[in-house]
Amino acid sequence: MDLLPAIELVSPPGIEVSASIIWLHGLGADGNDFAPIVPQIPLPDSFGIRFVFPHAPSIPVTINNGFVMPAWYDIKQMDVDRHVDEEQLQQSARWVHQLIDREVARGVKSERIIVAGFSQGGAVSFEAALTYPKPLAGIMALSTYFATAGSVQIDPIHNTIPIMICHGTLDPVVPESLGRKSLATLQNLGFVPEYNSYPMEHAVCPQEIADIGDWVTRILNS
Repeated sequence: MDLLPAIELVSPPGIEVSASIIWLHGLGADGNDFAPIVPQIPLPDSFGIRFVFPHAPSIPVTINNGFVMPAWYDIKQMDVDRHVDEEQLQQSARWVHQLIDREVARGVKSERIIVAGFSQGGAVSFEAALTYPKPLAGIMALSTYFATAGSVQIDPIHNTIPIMICHGTLDPVVPESLGRKSLATLQNLGFVPEYNSYPMEHAVCPQEIADIGDWVTRILNS
């Protein structure tokens, strides 16, 4: 089985791993994008979390004139609903399932694995986590949208999965309206997501990093 290449960090360094966060980058980036913020996330020293930052393959992206870049799926039209290649997105979700399986094989209980993603990666995190056949700790969706809301086959085992959505109110790339739409869609499906907004563009900010640390601590302590 060929797994996606990935950067791995353990926080705090040297401690036994008891939980994992698989964190997907956005369009045109790679696994290096979010690795630098790991030391900034306020987490208890008693947590041994393996952060896995996989690299997406490079593919032609229609909205960027077919330019080849790291992407979890093709975006065909940049309209309010985002016309995406769902088959590619679902394939990316299956790759994430393989990474989750590896964490379980390494001794991390599935209930202590969080799937996270920024922008494109967040869209994959919704699909990957909600279709995984074992319970997970949670979903962290950052500056993203629920691209497969109309087609996702949600496993009932995730009916109460914790979900954190974060979005910038000034985001010119993925408008906050899409984050709010994800929130409403998930609520209509019976989920109870936490929603946080920040006066920022398509990025992360210090308050968001602090909120991520608080949420992860609560989720893994529950």
